Amino acid sequence: MEAAIVSEVRDEAWSKESLTVVIFGASGDLAKKKTFPALLDLYIENVFPPSTVICGYARSKMTNEELRDQLRPFLIKKASDSTVDDFLAKCIYRSGPYDDISTELTKELSGKHISSENVENRVFYLALPPEAFLSTSSSIKKTLLSGSGYNRLIVEKPFGHDLESCLEMSKSLGAIFKEDQIYRIDHYLGKEMVQSILLLRFGNAFLEPIWNRQFVKSVVISFKEDIGTMGRGGYFDSSGIIRDVMQNHLMQVLSILAMEPPVKASGKGYSKYIRDEKVKVLRCIKPWKMENTVLGQYVSNGIDPGYSDDPTVPKGSNCPTFACVLMEIDNPRWEGVPFVIKAGKALDNKKVEVRIQLKNPPGAHQIFDGAKVPLNEIVIRLQPKEAIYIKTNVKKPGLLTQMIQSELDLTYHSRYEAHHNPDAYTRLLLDVLRGKQATFVRDDELNEAWRIVTPLLNEIENTRKEPFLYKFGSRGPKQADELLERVGFVRNRDYSWPGAKM
Repeated sequence: MEAAIVSEVRDEAWSKESLTVVIFGASGDLAKKKTFPALLDLYIENVFPPSTVICGYARSKMTNEELRDQLRPFLIKKASDSTVDDFLAKCIYRSGPYDDISTELTKELSGKHISSENVENRVFYLALPPEAFLSTSSSIKKTLLSGSGYNRLIVEKPFGHDLESCLEMSKSLGAIFKEDQIYRIDHYLGKEMVQSILLLRFGNAFLEPIWNRQFVKSVVISFKEDIGTMGRGGYFDSSGIIRDVMQNHLMQVLSILAMEPPVKASGKGYSKYIRDEKVKVLRCIKPWKMENTVLGQYVSNGIDPGYSDDPTVPKGSNCPTFACVLMEIDNPRWEGVPFVIKAGKALDNKKVEVRIQLKNPPGAHQIFDGAKVPLNEIVIRLQPKEAIYIKTNVKKPGLLTQMIQSELDLTYHSRYEAHHNPDAYTRLLLDVLRGKQATFVRDDELNEAWRIVTPLLNEIENTRKEPFLYKFGSRGPKQADELLERVGFVRNRDYSWPGAKM
């Protein structure tokens, strides 16, 4: 971690106070694979206060040593044996019901700190299924809150199943904790490239002036996985690709891409300004409709099984494993510009990227004697191999004056080879400790996202809409490519980004 951020953290009051982190669902995969490794990262970077206690809590009976033995395989790849042992010495385990936490636990946790007179801050991480959120939160409020420092609650997605359940959950959770105490975590907001979008847009004089309807022809946000549901089809079937990826991760990317400039993007109070602008742009999007949507479900390619071949998937399921949705943002900046979000499983490769395709250069057809001029694109690759590249037209080397498409390329792993790129969860947990909420989802933002997608979800479920079938390992249904062509997106088949082969 950069020396500047460590120095900044050490100047903040909380870093000199006691800290207790309680992880509910500590015996589960999320806690073992993401939460504890992220806390180890922060321990390695020495950002924890001197008096820090990490308590894993779950229903399973387990000793401290048994928890540590379970965690060690997930931590040892990040640090030396001695560092991992030192970190695990700070970790304890307690068991009990989530909805009836013992009052003795709060006294025990406070007693483990160096000084009982110091201010004690507490963070509660709910690595739990959503049906346990409210009862656990209510029990935390009754028995575990710190009386001297801050209390912050981290909630994992899904945040509801549709608009109605989201509103109910927000109302119920809001009756237990204040909004400024709630941190709804979406790990996409902690990704390097998502955080880079703000600086890319508002920190470059040549980009912000063209980031609008005058220059942008279309925007496509893509999420592609090259694996299927891998035996988890029964779980996936209750959500589908729209709930699993599009309503949350990709909607967050969309809001940052399309929002207006915030009053501040750093400094005091910046979190509110950023989240205000995200909500404003979401309010300009009409609910998604079936007529602007292509749904798909993958089938076997003869080697890999299809979705319906998974024995955990209900017979005759119409659950989409692929979706491509066209929408517009009805505001002065974006009026008339098609925005497309598409996501799918069992596709031809694995990547998440944004493509901002620009309009034809004025007069180019005449200037270049009718030659075909490829469209410029600003491409932001979120994963893997984070990169930003701009597809530009240049003269092909040689005697002929021939146009060819090349790129201005910033590939992070080669340009910033010496820089450590922390995991998204590490960034987000540090933001929780520091009280920075810009990278977390506010209740009104969440409600707007569900308002946009719920009518489409209802239509899919009520009409039993059958998805188009596509083969495992393909680009997805051909109808999705046809939708993109219909809105004017042009795919340059003669161009291939060199970074994809690195």
